[in-house]
Amino acid sequence: MGTILVAYGSKEGQTEKIAGRIAVALAAHGHDVRTESVDDAAAAEALVDADAVLVGSSIHLGAHSKSVYGFVREHRDDIEARPNGFFQVSLSSALDDADARAEVATYIDEFIEESGWHPERMAAFGGALRYSEYGFLTRLVMKRIATDATGDTDTSRDYEYTDWDGVESFAADFSEYVESTAGTAAGGAAV
Repeated sequence: MGTILVAYGSKEGQTEKIAGRIAVALAAHGHDVRTESVDDAAAAEALVDADAVLVGSSIHLGAHSKSVYGFVREHRDDIEARPNGFFQVSLSSALDDADARAEVATYIDEFIEESGWHPERMAAFGGALRYSEYGFLTRLVMKRIATDATGDTDTSRDYEYTDWDGVESFAADFSEYVESTAGTAAGGAAV
Protein backbone atom coordinates (compact mmCIF):
# COMPACT_ATOMS: atom_id res chain seq x y z
CA MET A 1 0.00 0.00 0.00
CA GLY A 2 1.11 3.54 -0.59
CA THR A 3 1.17 6.79 1.29
CA ILE A 4 -1.95 8.94 1.32
CA LEU A 5 -1.84 12.61 2.23
CA VAL A 6 -4.93 14.02 3.91
CA ALA A 7 -4.49 17.80 3.69
CA TYR A 8 -7.10 20.03 5.25
CA GLY A 9 -8.11 23.57 6.12
CA SER A 10 -9.98 23.89 9.41
CA LYS A 11 -11.24 26.93 11.26
CA GLU A 12 -12.53 25.60 14.59
CA GLY A 13 -11.23 22.03 14.32
CA GLN A 14 -14.07 19.85 12.97
CA THR A 15 -12.48 19.43 9.54
CA GLU A 16 -9.21 18.52 11.25
CA LYS A 17 -11.09 15.99 13.39
CA ILE A 18 -12.72 14.47 10.29
CA ALA A 19 -9.33 14.36 8.50
CA GLY A 20 -7.96 12.48 11.49
CA ARG A 21 -10.80 9.96 11.42
CA ILE A 22 -10.30 9.45 7.67
CA ALA A 23 -6.59 8.86 8.31
CA VAL A 24 -7.33 6.21 10.94
CA ALA A 25 -9.77 4.46 8.59
CA LEU A 26 -7.28 4.54 5.70
CA ALA A 27 -4.55 3.18 7.97
CA ALA A 28 -6.88 0.34 8.96
CA HIS A 29 -7.00 -0.54 5.24
CA GLY A 30 -3.20 -0.84 5.23
CA HIS A 31 -2.17 2.58 3.95
CA ASP A 32 0.48 4.86 5.38
CA VAL A 33 -1.29 8.15 6.01
CA ARG A 34 -0.11 11.68 6.78
CA THR A 35 -2.49 14.41 7.86
CA GLU A 36 -1.30 17.97 7.42
CA SER A 37 -2.90 21.39 7.62
CA VAL A 38 -2.61 23.24 4.32
CA ASP A 39 -1.44 26.19 6.41
CA ASP A 40 1.79 24.31 7.18
CA ALA A 41 4.66 23.90 4.71
CA ALA A 42 4.68 20.21 5.67
CA ALA A 43 1.55 19.67 3.54
CA ALA A 44 3.38 20.64 0.35
CA GLU A 45 6.39 18.57 1.38
CA ALA A 46 4.19 15.53 2.09
CA LEU A 47 2.49 15.88 -1.28
CA VAL A 48 5.79 15.15 -3.04
CA ASP A 49 5.97 11.68 -1.46
CA ALA A 50 2.24 10.88 -1.54
CA ASP A 51 0.80 8.23 -3.81
CA ALA A 52 -2.72 9.64 -3.33
CA VAL A 53 -4.21 12.78 -1.82
CA LEU A 54 -7.41 13.89 -0.14
CA VAL A 55 -8.07 17.57 0.48
CA GLY A 56 -10.65 18.76 3.00
CA SER A 57 -12.11 22.20 3.52
CA SER A 58 -14.50 23.69 6.00
CA ILE A 59 -17.26 26.04 4.94
CA HIS A 60 -17.24 29.01 7.27
CA LEU A 61 -19.79 31.78 6.88
CA GLY A 62 -20.61 30.56 3.39
CA ALA A 63 -17.09 30.19 1.98
CA HIS A 64 -14.39 27.54 1.65
CA SER A 65 -11.04 28.04 3.33
CA LYS A 66 -8.86 30.51 1.43
CA SER A 67 -5.79 28.50 2.38
CA VAL A 68 -7.31 25.36 0.81
CA TYR A 69 -7.96 27.29 -2.40
CA GLY A 70 -4.34 28.47 -2.34
CA PHE A 71 -2.99 24.97 -1.71
CA VAL A 72 -5.06 23.43 -4.50
CA ARG A 73 -4.24 26.16 -7.02
CA GLU A 74 -0.53 25.97 -6.27
CA HIS A 75 -0.35 22.16 -6.35
CA ARG A 76 -3.18 21.23 -8.71
CA ASP A 77 -0.92 19.43 -11.21
CA ASP A 78 0.66 17.35 -8.44
CA ILE A 79 -2.74 16.55 -6.92
CA GLU A 80 -4.19 15.52 -10.29
CA ALA A 81 -1.16 13.31 -11.04
CA ARG A 82 -2.29 10.81 -8.40
CA PRO A 83 -5.59 9.39 -7.15
CA ASN A 84 -7.34 12.27 -5.41
CA GLY A 85 -10.45 13.35 -3.63
CA PHE A 86 -12.10 16.24 -1.87
CA PHE A 87 -14.35 16.54 1.17
CA GLN A 88 -16.08 19.58 2.53
CA VAL A 89 -17.52 20.16 5.96
CA SER A 90 -20.49 22.42 6.58
CA LEU A 91 -23.60 22.86 8.66
CA SER A 92 -25.68 22.54 5.47
CA SER A 93 -24.36 19.01 4.96
CA ALA A 94 -25.96 17.98 8.25
CA LEU A 95 -29.44 18.93 7.07
CA ASP A 96 -31.65 16.64 5.06
CA ASP A 97 -33.82 18.90 2.96
CA ALA A 98 -33.82 20.03 -0.65
CA ASP A 99 -32.57 23.56 0.09
CA ALA A 100 -29.63 22.29 2.14
CA ARG A 101 -28.68 19.71 -0.51
CA ALA A 102 -28.79 22.44 -3.16
CA GLU A 103 -26.58 24.67 -1.01
CA VAL A 104 -24.05 21.85 -0.53
CA ALA A 105 -23.98 21.21 -4.29
CA THR A 106 -23.47 24.93 -4.91
CA TYR A 107 -20.50 24.99 -2.51
CA ILE A 108 -18.91 22.06 -4.35
CA ASP A 109 -19.57 23.61 -7.76
CA GLU A 110 -18.07 26.92 -6.64
CA PHE A 111 -15.01 25.15 -5.27
CA ILE A 112 -14.42 23.30 -8.55
CA GLU A 113 -14.92 26.46 -10.60
CA GLU A 114 -12.72 28.65 -8.39
CA SER A 115 -9.92 26.11 -7.89
CA GLY A 116 -9.87 24.63 -11.39
CA TRP A 117 -9.55 21.16 -9.85
CA HIS A 118 -11.97 18.34 -10.63
CA PRO A 119 -11.59 15.83 -7.78
CA GLU A 120 -12.02 12.16 -8.63
CA ARG A 121 -13.89 11.40 -5.39
CA MET A 122 -15.99 13.84 -3.34
CA ALA A 123 -17.96 13.88 -0.12
CA ALA A 124 -19.73 16.40 2.07
CA PHE A 125 -20.01 15.99 5.84
CA GLY A 126 -21.95 17.78 8.52
CA GLY A 127 -19.72 19.92 10.67
CA ALA A 128 -20.18 21.40 14.10
CA LEU A 129 -21.28 24.51 15.87
CA ARG A 130 -18.38 25.42 18.11
CA TYR A 131 -19.91 28.26 20.08
CA SER A 132 -17.08 27.92 22.60
CA GLU A 133 -14.59 28.78 19.83
CA TYR A 134 -16.42 31.78 18.34
CA GLY A 135 -15.85 35.40 19.11
CA PHE A 136 -18.83 37.54 20.07
CA LEU A 137 -19.85 38.57 16.53
CA THR A 138 -19.34 35.12 15.00
CA ARG A 139 -21.34 33.59 17.85
CA LEU A 140 -24.24 35.94 17.04
CA VAL A 141 -24.10 35.17 13.32
CA MET A 142 -23.86 31.42 13.88
CA LYS A 143 -26.72 31.52 16.39
CA ARG A 144 -28.87 33.25 13.77
CA ILE A 145 -27.91 30.66 11.14
CA ALA A 146 -28.61 27.84 13.60
CA THR A 147 -32.03 29.27 14.43
CA ASP A 148 -33.21 28.50 10.91
CA ALA A 149 -31.01 25.46 10.25
CA THR A 150 -30.92 23.25 13.33
CA GLY A 151 -32.54 25.12 16.19
CA ASP A 152 -29.40 24.55 18.27
CA THR A 153 -29.01 28.05 19.71
CA ASP A 154 -27.81 27.35 23.26
CA THR A 155 -24.45 29.13 23.04
CA SER A 156 -23.26 27.63 26.34
CA ARG A 157 -22.48 24.36 24.54
CA ASP A 158 -21.13 23.01 21.25
CA TYR A 159 -22.95 20.77 18.75
CA GLU A 160 -21.52 18.14 16.43
CA TYR A 161 -23.37 16.97 13.30
CA THR A 162 -20.81 14.73 11.61
CA ASP A 163 -22.08 11.37 10.38
CA TRP A 164 -19.07 9.29 11.41
CA ASP A 165 -20.36 6.21 9.57
CA GLY A 166 -20.45 8.34 6.41
CA VAL A 167 -16.86 9.42 7.04
CA GLU A 168 -15.78 5.78 7.46
CA SER A 169 -17.65 4.83 4.30
CA PHE A 170 -15.97 7.58 2.28
CA ALA A 171 -12.55 6.51 3.57
CA ALA A 172 -13.25 2.88 2.62
CA ASP A 173 -14.40 3.95 -0.85
CA PHE A 174 -11.31 6.09 -1.32
CA SER A 175 -9.07 3.24 -0.14
CA GLU A 176 -10.65 0.88 -2.68
CA TYR A 177 -10.25 3.51 -5.39
CA VAL A 178 -6.55 4.00 -4.57
CA GLU A 179 -5.99 0.25 -4.56
CA SER A 180 -7.78 -0.11 -7.91
CA THR A 181 -5.46 2.46 -9.48
CA ALA A 182 -2.27 0.84 -8.18
CA GLY A 183 0.40 0.95 -10.86
CA THR A 184 -1.11 3.90 -12.68
CA ALA A 185 -0.77 6.60 -10.03
CA ALA A 186 2.12 8.99 -9.64
CA GLY A 187 3.77 8.14 -12.93
CA GLY A 188 3.17 4.42 -12.65
CA ALA A 189 4.56 3.98 -9.14
CA ALA A 190 2.87 1.23 -7.18
CA VAL A 191 0.38 2.51 -4.67
